[in-house]
Amino acid sequence: MTERITPELIEAGRRGYELDRQHVFHSWSAQEKITPMTVIDAQGSWLWDGEGQRLLDLTCQLIYTNVGHRHPKVVEAIKEQADRLCTIAPQHANDARSEAARLITELLPQDINHVFFTNGGADANEHAVRMARLHTGRHKVLSAYRSYHGGRHMAINLTGDPRRIASDRAADGVVHFLPPYTYRSYFGSADEKQEAERALGHLRDTLLLEGASSVAAIILEAIPGTAGIYMPPPGYVEGVRQLCDEHGIVLIMDEVMAGFGRSGRWFAHEHFDVEPDIVTFAKGVNSGYVPLGGVAMDDEIYATFAQDPYPGGLTYSGHPLACAAAVATIRTMHEEGMVEYARRLGDQVIGPRLEELKDRHPSVGDVRGAGAFWAIELVKDKDTREPLAPYGQTAPVMGEIVAECRRQGVLPFMNMNRLHICPPLNILEEDIVFGIEVIDRALRIADESIAG
Repeated sequence: MTERITPELIEAGRRGYELDRQHVFHSWSAQEKITPMTVIDAQGSWLWDGEGQRLLDLTCQLIYTNVGHRHPKVVEAIKEQADRLCTIAPQHANDARSEAARLITELLPQDINHVFFTNGGADANEHAVRMARLHTGRHKVLSAYRSYHGGRHMAINLTGDPRRIASDRAADGVVHFLPPYTYRSYFGSADEKQEAERALGHLRDTLLLEGASSVAAIILEAIPGTAGIYMPPPGYVEGVRQLCDEHGIVLIMDEVMAGFGRSGRWFAHEHFDVEPDIVTFAKGVNSGYVPLGGVAMDDEIYATFAQDPYPGGLTYSGHPLACAAAVATIRTMHEEGMVEYARRLGDQVIGPRLEELKDRHPSVGDVRGAGAFWAIELVKDKDTREPLAPYGQTAPVMGEIVAECRRQGVLPFMNMNRLHICPPLNILEEDIVFGIEVIDRALRIADESIAG
């Protein structure tokens, strides 16, 4: 692979960086305060930065390259599709979209048989809410704090983390509720059982006070992602399903980040005994090789639009290149046993080693996750659980930790006071062990910062 990293490629990367700073507007950023890392190549679990340094990618970028970078089977499928049918308008049937829909619905509950394809996760969540509203004739939607559902107008209102605040006008029928989060309980719970009971009681009260008969949907991340990869306690998700059934509310499971093997199951809601009415997805469905998302709906919701038109659509819905990539990704994940492998990695490699970090480092307050989906939460004090910086902020030491990891050849995902460990589902065991060892060494910076 190193033979691909030539002086010419490095020079092209430098030119790309110059043009980026002149012309590119970046997401979620103060434009003149950033120095984006240039990437000039990527393969498998590794990428190469603008100076040719090799980095282990524990971010999967924005947690979507589930089969790794440049998987040959997916790349070849895109090439073959481009040679045959590069694009076609969504009103026409094409075999790539049809096969992608079949493969996706085969992974879901038996009564989910139809997919509306979108360009990404935010689109999917907005259309899921629209479908729920039209199906129920109601308007309100409940969403949890400490969640993320996308950056579009409605999706950012659905979002529960601080990124919504600048754009949130609380005017589109969205009501937020407190989620269960055992490590930082909002309910003063002593254990997971109590947390589930109290969080469900809070949600029940919210429905009562808002008027359950006015609520179209509850949208949940089965395992919240950028909000902290915190697992709902046993019984909670099942309790939400029961509340939805009791009040005729649509349950939307946002599987945009956690779906397609990330948690060691094909979908994260499989960790719980529930069947959603709608599942939204994106990211891992084709490892992000071409933008794609979707809304998978059960037969009852589909029937609402069987005779009356659905008032929505997208120019690139089910784009052939994106769907060909999805078909290849799902088949490859089956053939190579990636979901089962990710589950074993989480249970036997990542989880145990992160627990050792927690025991060894005074700055590590909690570690949690499943499959290839993990978080290390950093604190100033293990007893009080005070985070390294107030909620919604990032302490400077976090940047120092990431810089040290990069210096040693590892790229972790950082959010607020957490490091997220989210490698490709097919990462070699020795590579993930190397990555955790580097993080172990870099965490000494956090330990020293809290020691004064």
